[in-house]
Amino acid sequence: MADLNGPFVSRILILDCGSQFTQLIARRVREAHVYCEIHPPTRSLEWIRAWNPSGIILSGGPSSVTDDGAPAFEKGILELAPILGVCYGMQWIAHAEGGAVVAGGGREYGRADVQVVEPAGLFAGFDAGEKTIVWMSHGDHVEAPPPGYIVTARSDRVIAGFRHQSKPIHAIQFHSEVAHTVRGPEIIQNFLFGVCGCAPDWTPGHFIDIEVAKIRALVGDRHVICGLSGGVDSSVAAALVHKAIGDQLTCIFVDTGLLRLHEREQVERTMGRHLGIKLVTVRAEDRFLGALAGVRDPETKRKIIGHTFIDVFEEAAAREGQGAEFLVQGTLYPDVIESVSAKGGPSATIKTHHNVGGLKPDMAFTLIEPLRELFKDEVRNVGRELGLPEEMVGRHPFPGPGLAIRVLGEVDYESVETLRQADAIYLEEIRAAGLYDAIWQAFAVFLPVRSVGVMGDGRTYENVVALRAVTSTDGMTADWFAFPQDVLGRISNRIINEVRGVNRVVYDISSKPPATIEWE
Repeated sequence: MADLNGPFVSRILILDCGSQFTQLIARRVREAHVYCEIHPPTRSLEWIRAWNPSGIILSGGPSSVTDDGAPAFEKGILELAPILGVCYGMQWIAHAEGGAVVAGGGREYGRADVQVVEPAGLFAGFDAGEKTIVWMSHGDHVEAPPPGYIVTARSDRVIAGFRHQSKPIHAIQFHSEVAHTVRGPEIIQNFLFGVCGCAPDWTPGHFIDIEVAKIRALVGDRHVICGLSGGVDSSVAAALVHKAIGDQLTCIFVDTGLLRLHEREQVERTMGRHLGIKLVTVRAEDRFLGALAGVRDPETKRKIIGHTFIDVFEEAAAREGQGAEFLVQGTLYPDVIESVSAKGGPSATIKTHHNVGGLKPDMAFTLIEPLRELFKDEVRNVGRELGLPEEMVGRHPFPGPGLAIRVLGEVDYESVETLRQADAIYLEEIRAAGLYDAIWQAFAVFLPVRSVGVMGDGRTYENVVALRAVTSTDGMTADWFAFPQDVLGRISNRIINEVRGVNRVVYDISSKPPATIEWE
């Protein structure tokens, strides 16, 4: 948690009622350069008062306000600071203040048109009667606002916004934090600056200063190991910790045999030569592939990889003879919200990430995760502030478990090598077409099926490779990338002609949600 006597005059408290979009609220607030934190709805009034927020946001969530065990707040919270209720947060305000909340009946999911009734407050800058596209995701709805509240926006089916007549309490039924709400950032900024009077003093430089001080205070003169994958997250985490403690940091790069083509050589060249960080490379291909032999379940794969990583780190630390007590990981917010309930709140688990839920309970290290509350674009900006080269911070995300979760089903050397070659061709052609920076993430997937084909006038029965490419800003939602047909055709031809054992290539046009970006 930030030092309450520190450099941030403005701070927003986000209370997590269980929405999968809660972290997107934090991202939008920080995009506006205002500091924020996410905490569970069980925080007491005394705790909140001591935290001294400039404003409070009550998130959405899957519960009904009348459910047993549904998130609830002490009503006095409405007197502590300006309030913004989002979705469930709106319904709680209505219920607590004597309005009418109805279960079902007005359900809306996806894009919807909302008409602005009052072009002020959250809707300052809008026109009266203007319609704007928003993202709805609710079953319950507010049938009538509480006494003393007025409606500020409506959809075709429900009340989409209200505010108190005299107090700085505002609420919206839709999710302004989701990218599909066209003017969502403007609505959030109206709350931050127009309602709360915040100052935009949260920047990558301030984040680095705070984290460096925290790391130095935690570590002292002890040694630290960083699990370096070569991806953006672990590279930025390593650079940040190195800035804090210098030669007390040793980075361990594990060649799992599940990496992209020439990954090890690139990591050794960039991290060792460019940053001057002490780097130890461990060749453990046989160990990881052996541990994964016969395993098909993706959750089991992730746990095996996470546990094996820790084993390798412990052994490497022992060999180094420095008795490292801390392990640095490049865990991000999307990893956390999809693996565990963030900050103790009730958010649902989607899947376990190997570096969050897959760690051994008896691990010998204390974790340092300096990026744990950042999104990918924020991490890139921190990396740039630290002076990392653009070719490093601009890379597409690559999962910690590597190609193991892109080989669907059982993992073996042949399938991994086939996928590695196909993936390299895919990325090479994307770069050649000038599309790499227009895509948030692109990768190939080895499918556990075979198909009949014809090559050289003969019948083949070989493997199928799927291609995935998405556009996104944060990884929480994503749309499939619309390739020019000639580019897809060239990629397919090259993979089939150059990668032995592949006779069919398909393209994934699923969005997130309902699909995830990775297949496993």
